[in-house]
Amino acid sequence: MPQVPSEKALVPFVSVENMMRLVHQVGIERMLLELTDAIEADFRRWEIFDKTPRIASHSRDGVIELMPTSDGETYGFKYVNGHPKNSNDGLQTVTALGLLAEVSSGYPVLLTEMTLLTALRTAATSAMAARHLAPGNAKTMAMIGNGAQAEFQALAMKAVVGIEAVRLYDIDPRATAKTARNLAGSGLAVTSCRSAQDATEGAEIVTTCTADKQFATILTDNMVGAGIHINAIGGDCPGKTELHRDILLRADTFVEYPPQTRVEGEIQQMAPDYPVTELWRVVRGEAAGRRDARQITLFDSVGFAIEDFSALRYVRERLKGTDFYQDIDIIADPDDPRDLFGMLQRAKA
Repeated sequence: MPQVPSEKALVPFVSVENMMRLVHQVGIERMLLELTDAIEADFRRWEIFDKTPRIASHSRDGVIELMPTSDGETYGFKYVNGHPKNSNDGLQTVTALGLLAEVSSGYPVLLTEMTLLTALRTAATSAMAARHLAPGNAKTMAMIGNGAQAEFQALAMKAVVGIEAVRLYDIDPRATAKTARNLAGSGLAVTSCRSAQDATEGAEIVTTCTADKQFATILTDNMVGAGIHINAIGGDCPGKTELHRDILLRADTFVEYPPQTRVEGEIQQMAPDYPVTELWRVVRGEAAGRRDARQITLFDSVGFAIEDFSALRYVRERLKGTDFYQDIDIIADPDDPRDLFGMLQRAKA
């Protein structure tokens, strides 16, 4: 007779459909705000986490990565890819899934889609950084690169920072039209622009988020005036950047985890001793963020495992009392831990 799985062998699984149900129940702006607070809470306890640069497998087509971390009680990892050419084939550029496990037993406690969740957590991380680094009266954001991330970024800046207007630009006008259409009715004043320079006019926050896996110059030095906060999130692997290096010479640069950012971020263009400030130190009040109205701040964000851990932990808590998951039997867990073969034999028809 087949064995009935134990409670620990049944792992809550969140499908894409259920993730969307959860987002709509909470409300997207509220969820972005709550995710921002969850990520900031984990940045405040940064030192207790295991930290390692993501484990990457690069190819000519893209990259596949694992992003692990643990706070000593819970372990988490994300599987994620980045394939810029996928959109030409009608596929997502980025897809992801994530897992949480209890450290004490090693048993998984959550398995979930993370394509949507990564977009949400990336936007929330951007907003958290802007909360500490952007001008206090920022009302206008430029969004350069209008792909899958764009709407999430704009709504997070609205919910957390209080922006009221977004200026859009993408080399593909269809992407800009898509983003403008999706943001209609959001409460943001949306302007579609003809160039990156046009998009930055009057913006206090400039977000760059492009997909090409190459050294690029999306933002040049002449586009960056005093007092701007730059949220650079498109450079996330070796050989891929978006900013002219002269911008980095003028800006105060803030990063997640220097050993990873120096390989993958905008600062890969700079000397190994280029000065950076770790964002967790700003969050904890150990280092200065924005000092004055003319300071140019740059968040050189490549995405780090602790942010995914925060998002997974947040979802696990938010699932309580809902039916937005299904228990799946993915852990072989015989009554006698030494008798795995016997469990298999007893399952014969």
